Amino acid sequence: MYGFKEITADQLKEMQDQGRNFILVDVRSPAEVARGMIHGAKHVPLHLLPMSIAELDKNQPVVFYCLSGGRSSQACAFAAAQGFGEVYNLRGGISAWANRSFPLV
Repeated sequence: MYGFKEITADQLKEMQDQGRNFILVDVRSPAEVARGMIHGAKHVPLHLLPMSIAELDKNQPVVFYCLSGGRSSQACAFAAAQGFGEVYNLRGGISAWANRSFPLV
């Protein structure tokens, strides 16, 4: 419907554990990221995404996340509109990840 799919924290962890090749993008503010982020994530604050989108490979799956899933859904819609083929939003954001006791760096 919006050109992207939602995945759960469990599904993202499984993708990591299986060694799947994908880009993980944290769109939170620098202050939020200072409290921890998911291992392997690239930090691109949402307001900078339009200027940074060209740095991401359109041929790779990309997973966006934020605190709860709202900002990252905007990022997903933007990436899909820019021609990214496989775009995912982490449902519940990093909050859902942390609630499952998955590691932060």
